[in-house]
Amino acid sequence: MLKQEELETLRELIKDIDTAMLTTVSEDGLVSRPMKTQEVEFDGDLWFFTKKETDKYEEIMHDQDVNVAYAGKSYVSVRGRAEIVQDINKKKELWNKVLEKIMQTSYDDPNVVLIKVEAEAAEYWETGNFTKKVAFLYKRMTGQSSRSTDTNETIELNNK
Repeated sequence: MLKQEELETLRELIKDIDTAMLTTVSEDGLVSRPMKTQEVEFDGDLWFFTKKETDKYEEIMHDQDVNVAYAGKSYVSVRGRAEIVQDINKKKELWNKVLEKIMQTSYDDPNVVLIKVEAEAAEYWETGNFTKKVAFLYKRMTGQSSRSTDTNETIELNNK
């Protein structure tokens, strides 16, 4: 079950980041590609549009384990399970003019599908802490002493 405080933290960390890196499992190993995150209030699910004739569609049909990475004011890595959603009402709800230009079609195209990623866990690094860690490592390498600080946090979203 999602914990409200952790969900709000993740929502805040990814809300202004338009593009994420979606990693799927192919026959040759892991594959990552940039994807535009749909503008929807994060409730534990991430949404992306794609077409059926893509490798990522085939990869998700074969193996639903995925990772979604965000880089912005913070770094966020979300592990989850993907599913293909063909619901015309959900596609219409999330569709916008930018997607129409990018995909060169409309939401009612039967080749257009949604990828829904149900987040299972997330790990994040806040930029300030990341900078502190770099400073700490530099001090250690130069012989200066310093105290270590935690640089990241892991959030378990679903009990499995």
